[in-house]
Amino acid sequence: MLTVDDILEHIGEFHLFQKQTFLLLALLSGAFTPIYVGIVFLGFTPEHRCWSPGVAELSQRCGWSLAEELNYTVPGLGSADAASFLSQCMQYEVDWNQSTLDCVDPLSSLTANRSRLPLSPCQHGWVYDTPGSSIVTEFNLVCAHSWMLDLFQAVVNVGFFIGAVGIGYLADRFGRKFCLLVTILINAISGVLMAISPNYTWMLVFRLLQGLVSKAGWLIGYILITEFVGLGYRRTVGIFYQVAFTVGLLVLAGVACLLPHWRWLQFAVTLPNFFFLLYFWCIPESPRWLISQNKNAKAMKIIKHIAKKNGKSVPVSLQSLRAGEDAGEKLNPSFLDLVRTPQIRKHTLILMYNWFTSSVLYQGLIMHMGLAGGNIYLDFFYSALVEFPAAFIIILTIDRVGRRYPWAAANTLAGAACLASVFIPDGVVGLVAGALVLLLPETKGKALPETIEDTENMQRPRKMKEKRIYLQVKKANLQLS
Repeated sequence: MLTVDDILEHIGEFHLFQKQTFLLLALLSGAFTPIYVGIVFLGFTPEHRCWSPGVAELSQRCGWSLAEELNYTVPGLGSADAASFLSQCMQYEVDWNQSTLDCVDPLSSLTANRSRLPLSPCQHGWVYDTPGSSIVTEFNLVCAHSWMLDLFQAVVNVGFFIGAVGIGYLADRFGRKFCLLVTILINAISGVLMAISPNYTWMLVFRLLQGLVSKAGWLIGYILITEFVGLGYRRTVGIFYQVAFTVGLLVLAGVACLLPHWRWLQFAVTLPNFFFLLYFWCIPESPRWLISQNKNAKAMKIIKHIAKKNGKSVPVSLQSLRAGEDAGEKLNPSFLDLVRTPQIRKHTLILMYNWFTSSVLYQGLIMHMGLAGGNIYLDFFYSALVEFPAAFIIILTIDRVGRRYPWAAANTLAGAACLASVFIPDGVVGLVAGALVLLLPETKGKALPETIEDTENMQRPRKMKEKRIYLQVKKANLQLS
């Protein structure tokens, strides 16, 4: 019995149909970037200080410039210790409306040393030095409320985790295409609702919904394109599917620069998701999934559609399909299979730690974007450009060097860079991840395991199989004379 891979060898492993499908799904990958790293622009924290109506009135009466107003009324300017906290989150406990205050150094009439004046937290909100807006400036997520910005990103990460864990089962249960379209629809609606959220709480709810479905949709796109192409192209399309994400980073930097107000930016990056609903007519269901559900007739119909798009035809001798497993054997996989046996348990824990490390390092560096005081849009753009040579290095080394050593080297280099940048915890995490990767088996040039038993035996020395020669002896019918 033939498999889908056998048929793809005849109708095209990466021809017109696969190329068109890859381009469509690559758009989906690029559109995921605003949700994954959009916090850089949506949650940008500009320079800020306490707003005081008395200071504003005195500044207007005295005709101060901005520099003079800051110098006369903002605590902590010019000091090295806790300067940002004092200037951004504290104010002098002074009645700025009293008539004894002079226009030239008004606080000198109260005390010769400003450091002796009592301070209090901001009472009337903040003034932000930015031409645009972000969720920080609109909902005042600074100072004592700065944790709410971290919660905003934590909520979407919780959604990523739940969605990524659950989507595998759902995609196997209901199909790849159905789950893809549902996640796209929910993502689009929740994104628009977030853009018009009246308060922080509702914004948090809709961001959680986006997290639940966006990473799941991205994973389904990856699954679909790898199931549509032939065996020899899966690695390449998987890498370039990630490259499409990097292209999305570049586009996001440009769009954010053109739309500095967070609500309009959220609208702009969400609306393309409604276009993706047209994939209902453009992308068929995975024939591999249909075969696994014993829907061979539907699978063959899609395979013939692929062949037609590729300018090929399916020979009659190849129109017999089977699933990857034996037809009579019904498998009942469980999450417990990931920790039930020693080798798989070790691999699972190492891979989970490395995925965690990659997210911490990547998002940690992204979250610190702009703290150096440069142009946040250019900084973001340049950091995205660095990912392109990384992708090509992977393509060049993965079949020559293997998987483990480039992966371990990348983690180690990232950890060392974080240590050099004074991100000590992130650096230690990266170095540990680099060492743990070396405990995984190398898969270069090896057939991937199909069963738990195969996985357990990957690192065990194989015994030499006995060579046997079977002879077929035919007895001649001799007639005795």
